[in-house]
Amino acid sequence: GLHQPLHQAFSNMQEPKIRRKHGSTRKDGKLVDPKTERRLAQNREAARKSRLRKKAYVQQLETGRIRLQQIEQELQRGRSQGLLTGGCSAPGEMSSAAVMFDMEYARWLDEDNKYMAEIQGALQAQVLDANLSTIVEDCMRHHDELFHLRAVLARSDVFHLMTGMWATQSERCFLWMAGFRPSEILKMLIPQLDPSTEQQLLGMCNLQQSSEQAEEALEQGLKQLHQSLADAVGAGPLNDGADVANYTGLMALALDRLDNLESFYREADNLRQQTLHHMRRILTTRQTARCFVSLGEYHRRLRALSSIWASRPRENFMMPENVSSTATEFQAIHHQPQQNQFSGL
Repeated sequence: GLHQPLHQAFSNMQEPKIRRKHGSTRKDGKLVDPKTERRLAQNREAARKSRLRKKAYVQQLETGRIRLQQIEQELQRGRSQGLLTGGCSAPGEMSSAAVMFDMEYARWLDEDNKYMAEIQGALQAQVLDANLSTIVEDCMRHHDELFHLRAVLARSDVFHLMTGMWATQSERCFLWMAGFRPSEILKMLIPQLDPSTEQQLLGMCNLQQSSEQAEEALEQGLKQLHQSLADAVGAGPLNDGADVANYTGLMALALDRLDNLESFYREADNLRQQTLHHMRRILTTRQTARCFVSLGEYHRRLRALSSIWASRPRENFMMPENVSSTATEFQAIHHQPQQNQFSGL
């Protein structure tokens, strides 16, 4: 009779533990609460997506390598048949480094669109900061990869980088030293940071100011290089084409100047890369994610503008009547006496 109540009391003590066990998940012999389990599941899903991206990237690299070999073979056949002659002005005469970069940049843009969609989805779903941080760091590495691709191109074919032929027409209008101008991007992003602390705003404004100073120094250096190169090419008489020795000496001097061109464009990319990383240290994870979304949307709009411009209707290339009348009015104003042109000011 005494053992039965003790047994019942012991059983009653065990029931709450059994209920708690059903309310949680067991893993590796330990009880894990549902919140932790959800976080672990999100981490596993993020790791799975990262592995899939890496696998797809390796496959794209292999496809790009095969395509590059095919292009080089086609170029070689064209040269052997005399179809391609002269300098690099013909489209088929792009260097192998330029062809490879264009292919890799197209692949990078596709990946960037996926990253932007993933970040937007994470922001809308209000995922945990730890999971959002994983996506943001992946996005940072994604941009670091582009800077690496650009550095490789600068060493091999700096002219292809600086001409911006890898970008759309609208994007080329805003290129600064073959890329975005850091201070202008910061100026555009700062209003997107609300809410932000006073310290963050001060840090971003200081970063914008230091970027402007670095940009000005690079511009001055590049201007001096251009002048030095022009002096080298234009040195001496320009009508002595028969003077081979003089010509060879001038070209050697000009090539020596051109060797410095790569360093300026690499320094510009270093400034862009450092600006992004410094911005990451100033802002929170969610603010950085919103900045990446804003940056991606900005360039997406520029690319869309190029597409719209290219597909605009141009019927018979005729000038509309209102444009003709406006041009006539402008000509009439232009021929008025100069003192009347600014009478309203």
